[in-house]
Amino acid sequence: MDEEHWDAGEMGCGELILKLRVRMNKMPPGSVLRLTALDTGAIADIPAWCSMTKHRLLCAKHPDYWIGRRDHD
Repeated sequence: MDEEHWDAGEMGCGELILKLRVRMNKMPPGSVLRLTALDTGAIADIPAWCSMTKHRLLCAKHPDYWIGRRDHD
């Protein structure tokens, strides 16, 4: 399984979600992104985004989130 890491630092959730979408779309199906997001809004926004987009939130331990790319577009 491929795993990438993206440190989004203090990026606010609006911009973070937009960039996360682009980044996930470029990854192969089944791969995993470890996202580090310091913004406290990520605690609610990342799980909600995963639910809406059907990507899998594998683990969430703020500020780190492991997101599995969905198998199909």
